[in-house]
Amino acid sequence: MKRHKLIPDPFWGANEKDIQWIEEKEWSYRCEFTVPRRILAEEQIELVMEGLDTLAEIRLNGHLLGRTINMFIGYRFPLKEALKDGVNVLEVTFSSAMKYIHERQASTDFPEPNDPVGGCSHIRKEQCSFGWDWGPRFVTCGIYKGIRLEGWSGNRFEAVRIIQHHERGGVRLSISPRLANHSASEVRGTISRNGSVVAKVVNNQSIIKSPQLWWPNGHGAQPLYTVELELVQDGVVVDKWTSRIGLRQVTLDRHKDKFGESFQFVVNGRAIFAKGANWIPAHSFVTEVDRSFYDGLLTSATEAHMNMIRVWGGGIYEMEAFYDLCDEKGLLVWQDFMFACALYPATSEFLDSVNQEGIYQVERLANRPCLALWCGNNELEQWSAAILATPERKEAYEALFYKLLPDVVAKYDGVTSYWPSSPHNPEGWEKGHNNEAAGDSHFWDVWHARHPVKRYEEKAFRFCSEFGMQSYSSPEVASTFCPPEEFNVFGPAMENHQKNAAGNAIILDYIGRLYRMPKDYASLAYLSQLNQAYCMRLGIEHFRRSMPCTMGALYWQLNDCWPVFSWSSIEFGGKWKALHYAAKRFFAPTLVSAHVPGSEAIGIGNTIRSTVRLVHLYTVSDLATKSEAKLAWKLYHLDGRLLDEGEKDVVLRPGTSRKQETLDLKAAIEEFGVRNIYLRISLQCAEQAVSENTVFLTAPRFLELPRKPIDFTVKEVSEVEFLVAFKSAGFHHQVQIDLPGIPHHLEDNFFDLYPREKRVIRVRTERPVRMGGLEKALKTLSLSQSY
Repeated sequence: MKRHKLIPDPFWGANEKDIQWIEEKEWSYRCEFTVPRRILAEEQIELVMEGLDTLAEIRLNGHLLGRTINMFIGYRFPLKEALKDGVNVLEVTFSSAMKYIHERQASTDFPEPNDPVGGCSHIRKEQCSFGWDWGPRFVTCGIYKGIRLEGWSGNRFEAVRIIQHHERGGVRLSISPRLANHSASEVRGTISRNGSVVAKVVNNQSIIKSPQLWWPNGHGAQPLYTVELELVQDGVVVDKWTSRIGLRQVTLDRHKDKFGESFQFVVNGRAIFAKGANWIPAHSFVTEVDRSFYDGLLTSATEAHMNMIRVWGGGIYEMEAFYDLCDEKGLLVWQDFMFACALYPATSEFLDSVNQEGIYQVERLANRPCLALWCGNNELEQWSAAILATPERKEAYEALFYKLLPDVVAKYDGVTSYWPSSPHNPEGWEKGHNNEAAGDSHFWDVWHARHPVKRYEEKAFRFCSEFGMQSYSSPEVASTFCPPEEFNVFGPAMENHQKNAAGNAIILDYIGRLYRMPKDYASLAYLSQLNQAYCMRLGIEHFRRSMPCTMGALYWQLNDCWPVFSWSSIEFGGKWKALHYAAKRFFAPTLVSAHVPGSEAIGIGNTIRSTVRLVHLYTVSDLATKSEAKLAWKLYHLDGRLLDEGEKDVVLRPGTSRKQETLDLKAAIEEFGVRNIYLRISLQCAEQAVSENTVFLTAPRFLELPRKPIDFTVKEVSEVEFLVAFKSAGFHHQVQIDLPGIPHHLEDNFFDLYPREKRVIRVRTERPVRMGGLEKALKTLSLSQSY
């Protein structure tokens, strides 16, 4: 892609503010082309435009083909009459979204909390392009998907719906094509796997014997079948249609139980604890994202044992490559419709546009094995009082999310569940969100309300679909938008990359509760990421321990759309934060988890009062079969002495959480002091540690951690793979490895290094590196070294 450099780098410093003029302008695209004779000979010729953002006027050779008002619809324009046998001129002119919005805004509009100008709810365009509390305001326009000519005669496929019937050990496929016209046509085809035909399509039916089922990541394989259909008219094949499917059943199971009403996803008859994160657009400029870009992020998700991604409703319906990769990797997709944090109009023009959008997107995605849920919107029902403020608002809300969209899903999907909003209270949206007895919840008391992190342990949600904690960018990523000499979180460049108004104050507040004052920006970023990882670990381990009451935890958020201070676990560019390494541990298929009841409070005279004494040890298993394991614990003094230890043989039952042991540490606390001891817990299967953790009984800032050096040796496996062994005479909490300037992937990071115990980490570099160069570049940082 050629860059003309007519504007400054939008992501650098505060350049964002200097290029807002772009949103007020009109932009035109123009190209010339000739049409092959074979296409000119067809009965129908159409211009197919699948991605126009947003207000476009399309002309061919001066003839108006049409106008568009919705970014989320694919358009087809008949153009045979306007085509020339020779050079043709296509022009696409985009008018300003802001002009369109200003014409429709009213003083009575509900203010969009993330749009500083207001009015974005009036246009069917990527809502976060108007700004969000993690993203910049770039109200761009243009062509963001391919354009092509299609010539056809007789008839063609418009869409195909495939319904699966799992019965008597086989799968029967009912194939329902939607055709361009109603002329008599025959559909025939085959179902194949790995290039071999396994079934034929006869009378729009196909039976697959001995099917290989598709499973979410961590629960089985993801075999995909290829469906190839031919449309035959008067003995001639006039069109072909090909797609991949996975054979599976996914249902949103809501049944009465002792906790209220369940909210869980059942796949092929097995209830799945949903482990994952929320997804926002992967780049502020959507055309910058290709399959490899998606692959890096989604591979990172599966490496952290995730099995579900929620495509959040303020962005875009993602590109085909995104869903292809979710199909291939076993990532279930919770798919929001693109509505978020605003109240939307119900004019006939708006509803008609949304109806077309819904049909287009539902038909596009309904056959995907990854598709688990259609959700009407993000967080609109958190504004229930505003919706109920006038009869017109209530009527508009229900017309869109309780009538139009569920009707579209029922008609054009017919299998996948529809959920009106996230969060949603099924006892009645007017009664408020976050019903702990039913539905899904967004829990932001930890962060927005600045409640203690242990507030998570007071909640018994059925499914927590949003919760999070911000952290700062690593120095490597921060340097992509700010010069190192200006690494100050309250400086203008960094403030422009903190889009949450209270973000810096909240991060520093939570850091101060756990850690000491950092010595520099690198240490501040490190501590913020430790805090983020700690908060999410405490919350998610609580949710997993709460099975089967709680059956899902999707944290906010997986990724960023630009380099920014945010809630993401993966920084823009793909670098894992401490949270993502922690996710690999707390989302592990088998988990040992410690619940430490009690609290620590600061009283008069800055004295600390603690009620901590017990530690409950739990095991959690997502495995499909029963297995045996060994639970072990060791109590250490910070000077390295082993004070106590124990172990227990345990049975891990499928899809269950169980409290296995309670440790009473009162005597050790009284003898050695809570600030001088820590607990190491582990779970071993077949002589291998599958889960491990360190438990402190006080805030880490009160611990006098050893300051022994960390030594390392490097063994070269290949020119792009190395084994690095770390060792220290003293305990180091959360050792961070970094290789500045060397793109790399680490097997593990932000790990605890125990005294005189070697820890070997596999390092893969993206390009060949000499061992000496890697040794020279390698840096370590631990908690005791951060202040």
